[in-house]
Amino acid sequence: MDSSKKNRFYTVWRGRKPGVYNTWAEAEAQVTGFPGALFRGFDSEAEALEAFKQEPPAAGSLPARQVASTHPGTRPRWGLAVDGSCNMVTGTAEYKGVRLSDGKILFQGGPFAEATNNIVEFLAIVHALAYCHKHHLSDMPVFSDSQTALEWVRRGQARTKIPRTENNQEVFELLKRAQYWLATHRYHNPLLKWDTAAWGEIPADFGRK
Repeated sequence: MDSSKKNRFYTVWRGRKPGVYNTWAEAEAQVTGFPGALFRGFDSEAEALEAFKQEPPAAGSLPARQVASTHPGTRPRWGLAVDGSCNMVTGTAEYKGVRLSDGKILFQGGPFAEATNNIVEFLAIVHALAYCHKHHLSDMPVFSDSQTALEWVRRGQARTKIPRTENNQEVFELLKRAQYWLATHRYHNPLLKWDTAAWGEIPADFGRK
């Protein structure tokens, strides 16, 4: 979403602590893993507060992207899943993004020389956010099984320790562009950790484990 837009507000009708929150991080803490959680995003605090005063809508009356699928063990059916893979023999790495509803690959990146799994996971998440921004999918959850990459995105910086060389110039340029995108864009997409134990391998997995 354009950085000039106001912050989105979130009404949580069912969660650990129902109420109105002005950041997704606060709302996420109330609904993630909470059975039957029900929430929705609004563009203004007034709308969110008014909605909270009303009876919560039935889950079926909200668009799918605005209803949390937070039952433990329930595999999400709406969202965008990303994953990266690093070939330890060749030293190349790549990533892709997959739509959960039908398994379609929406984008791919690489292979990149002298990269790491964390780097391509980071690039994949930012690519997903840019894709959602372009296609006006500001509420679409983005799933990754990399806690490190998710943290890098939230901090707006890839904290890789690998040295820059002639061979990995491309990937470092992409990191620079990704960090610039995060610094100049405001997004509202939930960034969620894929629960591999409960849901199986993330759909964007390369199947090389």
